[in-house]
Amino acid sequence: MSKKKKDFQPNDFVVYPAHGVGKIVSVETQEVAGFELELFVVSFEKDKMTLRVPTHKATDVGMRPLSSPEVVSNAMKTLRGKAKVKKAMWSRRAQEYEQKINSGDLIAIAEVVRDLHRADDQREQSYSERQLYEAALERLTREIAAVAGNDEKAAAEEIDSVLVGRAA
Repeated sequence: MSKKKKDFQPNDFVVYPAHGVGKIVSVETQEVAGFELELFVVSFEKDKMTLRVPTHKATDVGMRPLSSPEVVSNAMKTLRGKAKVKKAMWSRRAQEYEQKINSGDLIAIAEVVRDLHRADDQREQSYSERQLYEAALERLTREIAAVAGNDEKAAAEEIDSVLVGRAA
C-alpha cells in the first residue's frame, strides 16, 4: 500500500534512494497530459536540485521518512564490524556497492562504507573505489546528521571515530 499525502508533510526530511536526504518544501498540483497531478516538491540543498515526486507514487519509488535512531544505532554497529570483501571481480563488487548505495537502506550504505574504508596503513584505493566510498559516506553522514538534528560535520566526526576505532 503506498503512502498518501498525510504521511509526508512540507518541512519533513525524507530519503529518496537515488539522491539521499532531501526536504519536502511543498505540495503542488500540476497539469500533466491533461491530468491534475499532486506532487511533493523535494529539495536537495547540497546538490542544488529539486525533485517533483507524484504523491501517489512516493513510496513506490522508494521515498521514505528518515531512519529511526534505532536504525542509525544499528548502522553504527555495522560500521564497527569487520570488513567483508568478497573475492569477486571488482566490476561485480562495484555494481553491488552501487546498488546498496542507491537502495536508500541505511544499513546497506553503512556496509559499503565499512567494506571500502581504508586505514592509513592500508593500500591505496583505486579511483572507482574512492568514488563509491565517498558517495556512500556522504549519504550515511547526511542521514545520520538529519536524524540527530545536528550538522554534517559532527556526524562525519562520529562516523570517522567509529571507523578509526575499529582499525585500532
